[in-house]
Amino acid sequence: MRFLLLLSVLGRCWAQYDPHTQPGRTSIVHLFEWRWDDIALECERYLGPNGFGGVQISPPNENAVISNPSRPWWERYQPISYKICTRSGNEDEFRDMVKRCNNVGVRIYVDAVVNHMCGNGVSAGTSSTCGSYFNPGSREFSAVPYSAWDFNDGKCKTSSGEIESYNDIYQVRDCRLVGLLDLALEKDYVRTKVAEYMNHLIDIGVAGFRIDASKHMWPGDMKAFLVKLNNLNTSWFPEGARPFIYQEVIDLGGEAIQSSDYFGNGRVTEFKYGIKLGTVLRKWNGEKMAYLKNWGEGWAFMPSDKALVFVDNHDNQRGHGAGGASILTFWDARLYKMAVGFMLAHPYGVTRVMSSFRWPRYFDNGKDINDWVGPPSENEVIKRVIINPDSTCGNDWVCEHRWRQIRNMVIFRNVVDGQPFKNWWDNERNQVAFGRGNRGFIVFNNDDWTLSVTLQTGLPAGIYCDIISGDKINNNCTGIKINVCSKGLASFSISNTAEDPFIAIHVDAKLKTDE
Repeated sequence: MRFLLLLSVLGRCWAQYDPHTQPGRTSIVHLFEWRWDDIALECERYLGPNGFGGVQISPPNENAVISNPSRPWWERYQPISYKICTRSGNEDEFRDMVKRCNNVGVRIYVDAVVNHMCGNGVSAGTSSTCGSYFNPGSREFSAVPYSAWDFNDGKCKTSSGEIESYNDIYQVRDCRLVGLLDLALEKDYVRTKVAEYMNHLIDIGVAGFRIDASKHMWPGDMKAFLVKLNNLNTSWFPEGARPFIYQEVIDLGGEAIQSSDYFGNGRVTEFKYGIKLGTVLRKWNGEKMAYLKNWGEGWAFMPSDKALVFVDNHDNQRGHGAGGASILTFWDARLYKMAVGFMLAHPYGVTRVMSSFRWPRYFDNGKDINDWVGPPSENEVIKRVIINPDSTCGNDWVCEHRWRQIRNMVIFRNVVDGQPFKNWWDNERNQVAFGRGNRGFIVFNNDDWTLSVTLQTGLPAGIYCDIISGDKINNNCTGIKINVCSKGLASFSISNTAEDPFIAIHVDAKLKTDE
């Protein structure tokens, strides 16, 4: 009994589900493939002032330079060493970004690629972002260093050395994923090297990690390197704070590996969230928004306190990694804003907003054959994120997080944080509404006719600015005004042809009166 109690106490010490965002900040944004200096600027000029909690960054460690195709986005997932040296910047620039973002209350979460090194088909040499020598054929990664002893080649039981069946947990966790050299994380030396890399980042000041390809590692092996991690840097975090951990596990059901296998290590990505929400908003398979009343665990999702959720991510918006046709992205802007708005209004999970770049899509037999295209660049240098006069982005950066509707819903989530889900209403089809305690209320019209209804909002009486059609500026509304009467009732009218067929109000968007 004493031994079990000790294990329980140890588990509480290192399993980390808290993103350590500052009070009043709740959402993460993934600034996919941004440069470190641009992220630092964005923290100071936009993310901090608009209440974003943190940034997920692209992998910061040295990777192979892939020339065919030319510099694809996925080369960042082909590690060569754990040096902080990529197209996004060097270690000095990384340190400056972490410091500047932390100083304005925006946390940094690193996309940690520790399941594998680069693919076995990459040519040996020094064609890497920091010039380190590597030889995938002989399993030599001198800058770590790793050798042939540190990989799972002998442990994998398939003839090809690749994963051949996702119903075999041993293949999924011991064999190569699309040729990527699988690290032997059962070995303490490998665990120690991974922990050293992550601890270096923790000491610089990062708040946590998205752990890539967690499904392809044994949960116990992950626990073994997670328990080696340092507490967070006390320059910005409380004494004894543990790094936030969220693990990439694609679990759509029907396979041997389940998300729940990883709950002991931290939060887990809930991939069913975006797939199901996209299906509902597209009205496929007879799905209706009215069915979202029990959204979350009621849809067989993992427990809310274990989940990290998103409408789309860098993989599935390109058709990779559980990327089905239902996934909504910036290419489907009208429905996408509704989906992100719903996610940010609903209390389930820790939310992550995507911020993308455009690429020239070209479809052949339904597949985008340009899904590999890397970030906007010139002479292989990532272009700066240009901010237009209207606050949108240029240079082919999409910056969904800067869209007024999404930015204002990030603020909405902050305002209603901790408030109960209540005052649900629906028309049994695709017009729905719900509140968050007495602090916020949101209404959607995804039907093919106008919504016109009076609803109980649960909010104090007053005039509110709709934060979807505009902003509250100088105690006035640039968009629609909503009048909430003394009993909490308010009338809503939303055309089915509106650019954004939803309305959201919250107490911080209430106009002040002379009363």
